Amino acid sequence: MAIVVQKFGGTSLADVEKIKNVARAVVREKELGNDVVVVVSAMGHTTDNLIKLAHDISKNPSSREMDMLMSTGEQISIALLAIAIQEMGYKAVSMTGAQVGIYTEDTHSKARIIDIKTDKIMNHIKDGKIVIVAGFQGITKDGEITTLGRGGSDTSAVAIAAKLQTENLGIERCDIYSDVEGIYTTDPRVVPTARKLKEISYEEMLELARVGANVLHPRSVETAKQFQVPMRLRSSFKLDDLGTLVIGVEKMEIYKPVTGLACDKSQVRVVICDIPDRPGNASKLFSLLAKYELSVDMIIQSYARSSNNTNDIAFTIDKDDLPKFMTLKDEITSIMNPSNIHIDEDIAKISIVGAGMIDRPGIAAQMFETLAKESINIKMISTSEIKISCLVEKMHAKQATEALCKAFELDGKDVALVHGTLPD
Repeated sequence: MAIVVQKFGGTSLADVEKIKNVARAVVREKELGNDVVVVVSAMGHTTDNLIKLAHDISKNPSSREMDMLMSTGEQISIALLAIAIQEMGYKAVSMTGAQVGIYTEDTHSKARIIDIKTDKIMNHIKDGKIVIVAGFQGITKDGEITTLGRGGSDTSAVAIAAKLQTENLGIERCDIYSDVEGIYTTDPRVVPTARKLKEISYEEMLELARVGANVLHPRSVETAKQFQVPMRLRSSFKLDDLGTLVIGVEKMEIYKPVTGLACDKSQVRVVICDIPDRPGNASKLFSLLAKYELSVDMIIQSYARSSNNTNDIAFTIDKDDLPKFMTLKDEITSIMNPSNIHIDEDIAKISIVGAGMIDRPGIAAQMFETLAKESINIKMISTSEIKISCLVEKMHAKQATEALCKAFELDGKDVALVHGTLPD
């Protein structure tokens, strides 16, 4: 029998009735003749509540103890789901990341997976059991509990599927269940006529995830792409809906240049003004940011001004990283000697993504022309082979999203499949 890995998020497990609904989804897959490995997140807002408890006690709790605390949330979920499945007459066993053997780096709060042992999972499967694994967590070689950071449960699920695939243990696919029905051309809360995609490539999904589409975490998509694990994003509340299939771009027929659009309002623009135009200054700046683990997205360096031989460097960071950046302002000033460091929080990043952009001219021009017709000023631009991002004022985010969706025909009916039906 083939193995299907299923992942269920916190909203799907928020209360007893939803846990029972998840149990029905798991049993349904088992009754289709597949072996099932389930990866779950903590119930509802459990993780947020645990973090609040810690910060009510300490303003700066240690990362080790935070991992110890937060890992308990998933343990509640796996035990309750196992009980619910057993109550339906099926054999099930719950396992923590440590019990499975999900080994990670020796880094707390955002560890990366190094290896996963599959022997215990396979022994339980051979015994006819549904295996339920705690997502978001692992263990170091020294026995320390770690967590994987944002999107950790998605990453856990795809990593388990990838490991099973590399060992030729019969992986079929990895289904990611949440409260959404699939991947849309853009956020349907902003554009109600946004179209649900029946398939999308890893490359397109990865770009969308990186530029603000929150349906899948980039790390999980990267892993799926690397090991060619088919993914399917589905709703845990509409089990008959097959959702969106994520596959390799080589398996898709590209018939439209733009597949989707994302709007990210969580970015902050930083402008380091009037930096002396000397070799090595940019290296000093971004080395310092890297040292303090500040991830940078869009970067622009202006042309050197001949009058005083200076230029500006502008870049964007995540809003959550702004407090950390502010602690570095004095050090940056000491190193770079700028006239000013300007912070702009009133921005939104609008990105269009599509594998069909490759070798197709005019897409950027159409995007810029569309925004110009709406009298929307562009503050920064960045591009890749299959992505164009523009920074605009936050007040224009919805207007820009709606206009670009219309311009690139991202609203309307579902996209038809090119390669027949999705797998059951």
